[in-house]
Amino acid sequence: MTPPVSKPRPGPMRLPDALQYRLPLAAKVSILHRASGLLMVMLLPFVIWLLDTSLSSEVSFERFSAAFTAGIGFVPAVLVKLVVLALIWSLLHHLFAGVRHVWMDVTHSVSKAQGHASAVVTMAGSLLLTALLGARLFGLY
Repeated sequence: MTPPVSKPRPGPMRLPDALQYRLPLAAKVSILHRASGLLMVMLLPFVIWLLDTSLSSEVSFERFSAAFTAGIGFVPAVLVKLVVLALIWSLLHHLFAGVRHVWMDVTHSVSKAQGHASAVVTMAGSLLLTALLGARLFGLY
């Protein structure tokens, strides 16, 4: 019996090596799904504050509205709007990607072509709706 041939272990991974990988769009969408979920969890205190402030009373609703025109303390209104825009993107992307994953599970669509097509729809849909809602948020229409 011959002993198994052992291959030399690869050296430590270097950053230039890692940058040479080309992830398919489906992998990028999957990574962004995880990132959008993390972003939503991180922004949860902000969302709770928004909900509480907007629903408590008319005075607190005025304070809520002022956050988008005058800012919150030392935080300018533009930064508040950018945080809300990040929240909008994360919600939309997570929704589209979640529906994509459920659709793939239900239909057993696991081919490379179907994965790419659904990733394109996910990215296009979430970015388009984010752009439309962002334009509304920043007062472009």
